[in-house]
Parts: sequence; C-alpha cells; structure tokens
Amino acid sequence: MWPRVDGLRTIPLGTPGRMRALLNGLVLAGAKQATAGLMELDYRAESEPLEHLGERLVIVDDDGGRVAEVEVTGVEVLPFAAVPWEFALAEGEGYASIDDWREVHRRYWLAEGYEVDDSSEVVCLHFRLIDPRRAAPAADDGAAQNDVMPRPSNTIEADATL
Repeated sequence: MWPRVDGLRTIPLGTPGRMRALLNGLVLAGAKQATAGLMELDYRAESEPLEHLGERLVIVDDDGGRVAEVEVTGVEVLPFAAVPWEFALAEGEGYASIDDWREVHRRYWLAEGYEVDDSSEVVCLHFRLIDPRRAAPAADDGAAQNDVMPRPSNTIEADATL
C-alpha cells in the first residue's frame, strides 16, 4: 500500500536523492506533467488501484514530506511498445525520441528489479500542479544523472511511479 499524506496517496518520483529532487523540481516548474509506472511493479505488487480522473495526489520528497499536490487529468494503461511520443514529451525530462524514452525506462526498471518487454503494462499518468508547497530545488549544473544511466545535460532518468 502506498503511503498517504493528509489522506491522499503519494507519488515518490524516481529514486531518492538527486533524481527525486530534479523530478520534483520539474513538477514545480510546470515542465513535468506526466509520469509512468509499471502495472505489475507499482500497482499489483502494492495492491493499489489505478488513479482516477480528478484524484488528488501528493508529490513527496525523500522524507515523505509534501512537495506539491497534483490532480490527475488522465490515466491510460498501454503496452510498453505502444507508449506514444506525446506521453514522453509530457514527462518533461528532455528525451530525444521515443526510443530514448524506452531505453531509459527499460534501464530504470531493470535497476528496480523488473525486466520490461514490449508487452509490459505501463500506467501513463497525466496530472496538473495545483498546490506547490515550496520553491523548486536549484539544480547545480542542469545535468541530471543517476546510478542507472548517465544522461546528456538536458535530460534525466525516468521515474518509477511513475
């Protein structure tokens, strides 16, 4: 079961540390308006239902504290190979192409212990920022990297809740 803050489900974007801080900053800046999760890893294994339109969720920091509140504007479950470029763009993480998005997400989920194939069910979640609780963290150089896969300076790794 996912943690709750003020009765709302939480979204811990990416992995703790620099990656989460950068993803949270993208949400607060309005650049990140979507995130991807795996049905098996993030929903079935956690006994969580899919989000629904209008549901409010809390974006959290590494300590589970409130960073922002978002409202779900769309939820779609698609095979990994069918996730569209428009969704990758809405994630706001600077992917060069849909193939780039797929490669980054494959590596991310593999590092989380789950091997993705073209038929793996991906939850494509769209949201809008409704209640920022603090200023976006400053990035030291604009580069976003994590232990999974180094990225060019204008991109960051995919998130898991996606």
